[in-house]
Amino acid sequence: MAIVIGMRVAVLADTHVRSGSATALPRAAWEVIAKSDLIAHCGDIVAREFLEELQTIKPVLAVCGNNDVGLVDVVPVELRVELDGVRVAILHDAGPARGRARRMASRFGDADVVLFGHSHVPVNERGVEGQLLFNPGSATQRRRQPHCSAGFLLIESGRLLEHAIVVVDAP
Repeated sequence: MAIVIGMRVAVLADTHVRSGSATALPRAAWEVIAKSDLIAHCGDIVAREFLEELQTIKPVLAVCGNNDVGLVDVVPVELRVELDGVRVAILHDAGPARGRARRMASRFGDADVVLFGHSHVPVNERGVEGQLLFNPGSATQRRRQPHCSAGFLLIESGRLLEHAIVVVDAP
């Protein structure tokens, strides 16, 4: 009997890790990454060194955020990928919450999942025709949110089995 585990994707956004600063991912965010096969970063990585650190740990799909001025020639503004049969779009800024579902369906109509960041506000909701709109929040800067957060997706054979926001506050 074969046991199928599926593909687990760690989802990060708005980490804002700068070289030489005190900003760092909390241990719980590293644990989300350790349990994953792939990292999707929805922009505002900020330091090339942090992107390179992530790339030494797991494969990384990353897009450029508004604070990624040093990464403009390194990562694209948006990505469209297929992960084990699930079509995923990744961008940084999906715009205001009002009308977001319609805008994302119009822009990424063939995507099953749209991953985004920018607002630091976690989002895990269904949009037009069941399209998943997913913002993991920020693992380092909670801003007006009660917690720092990251997220993950579990994908298996063309199906999104699980998607969750995870609290990753430092202890």
